[in-house]
Amino acid sequence: MTRIDVDAETRSRPSLAISPETAFFILLKARAFDEKVEPTDPGSGSNPSDDNEVDVLEDTPDDPTLAELTAAVRRLNEDERRDLIALIWIGRGDFSIDEFDQAREAAADIARARAPRYVAGIPMVSDYLEEALSQFGHSLVDYLDEH
Repeated sequence: MTRIDVDAETRSRPSLAISPETAFFILLKARAFDEKVEPTDPGSGSNPSDDNEVDVLEDTPDDPTLAELTAAVRRLNEDERRDLIALIWIGRGDFSIDEFDQAREAAADIARARAPRYVAGIPMVSDYLEEALSQFGHSLVDYLDEH
């Protein structure tokens, strides 16, 4: 019988400067932002409760979802920001988990001031983060169960 060393797989994963909790928080903000749609009736003036609060799904200039997402990215330190961008690229398939260090180095090219808009501008960014975090052994389902 062949014995599989599960701990060896865990040991071979690179360590992250960004905590999984922070990454999942950003993932959830990005997912909420990704689900926004163009306003269907921008000048309706109706009461949100009468409309079943559907306006919350509309992408408007004063929408707080984008502000929350970009603020979360802006709060990251340099190492966390690099990890976040590297995770996105790994989840998207630009790099493998074995190329994490190279992805982090490449992420240095995304300037700190540009990073929030860069992250918010990537379609499906939440899916990429979820995929990469799962490769690092972190589950969104487990995170949601704990929070």
